[in-house]
Amino acid sequence: MLGDLITGGLILVLGYAYPAFECFKTMEKNRVEMDELRFWCQYWVIVALLTIFERIGDVLISWLPMYGEMKLALFIYLWYPKTKGTGYIYEMLLRPYVANHETDIERSLYELRARAWDLAIYYWQNCTELGSTKFFEILQFLASRSGRVTNPSSEVLASLIHLYGLVKHPPG
Repeated sequence: MLGDLITGGLILVLGYAYPAFECFKTMEKNRVEMDELRFWCQYWVIVALLTIFERIGDVLISWLPMYGEMKLALFIYLWYPKTKGTGYIYEMLLRPYVANHETDIERSLYELRARAWDLAIYYWQNCTELGSTKFFEILQFLASRSGRVTNPSSEVLASLIHLYGLVKHPPG
């Protein structure tokens, strides 16, 4: 448990914070060297993909012994000045794959974006329609009860609970 906490903290610092700071420094220099900027952009592309795959396949891989330590070693390998594994992984694995499947990836992302937008619009319309319907039902119900209310706060509360179906029988 403590080992996982320490490893998780080191992953945050050495896998995300340190490289983010180095990327920031590279971008904010007076004269940005393109090789350095390219290296850190490649690093973030790889880290983004690793994070996506990890979130999807977490159940399948997180049970492996020393999984966190292996992940930490991978992050250090990616940016460590002597290994600079980012360049190797990007040029040998990622770039050829994406280049061969770029149109398929682009089409899939476009379709996903369109579906997500359609789904968001559908749910927004249903939620606003349902919300306005319930709001007017409550107003109509309260207006019909306004003439015979003796204890306004408890009667309104009981009426609202009944209206939403939380109580099977009408109050009192």
